[in-house]
Order: sequence, then structure tokens, then C-alpha cells
Amino acid sequence: MISMDWQGQKLAEQLMQIMLVSFAVVAFISGFVLGSFQIMLLIYASGVLLTSLITVPNWPFFNRHPLKWLDPSEAEKHPKPVSANTSSKKKTGKK
Repeated sequence: MISMDWQGQKLAEQLMQIMLVSFAVVAFISGFVLGSFQIMLLIYASGVLLTSLITVPNWPFFNRHPLKWLDPSEAEKHPKPVSANTSSKKKTGKK
């Protein structure tokens, strides 16, 4: 299973935000002009559905920059990074 890369996640989030705000504005203006709360809700609900269909599935255009993983045998040859928290200084307090 191929997961979405980092740039794909950023693109999906940007598309989601732009589409939801756009549909909200269009729905509000349409509902105001037509004087119908029901029309406003239908337009916005269809926008949310369309946005979900575009941004939630793992489409191929979200995977343009796949991550390169090391083979397990190659990873054993390289030392693991040392965390900065393991060498933190101890606090000295007065009693």
C-alpha cells in the first residue's frame, strides 16, 4: 500500500481549505439572493461531498514525491541518531 507523501498531504489540505471556503461563499450568496436556507445548505453540502471525494482518497497526483526508504540491511550499517533528551543536564536544587 502506497501512502500519501508530504507534499501530497500539503496539497490535499490546501485544496480542502480553498474548496470549502469557496463553496461556503457561493452557498451563502446563492442562499441570500434566492432567499432560501435550504438551497444554501444543499450547495454547501454538495461542496463538502465533492471536496471529500477529491481530497480524502489517495489519488496518484498526491504521490508525485515518494519517500525513499532504506533496506533493513542498509539501515543496520548506519548508526542511529542520538536524541538530545538523553544528554540533558540534571537540575540541582537546594534543600
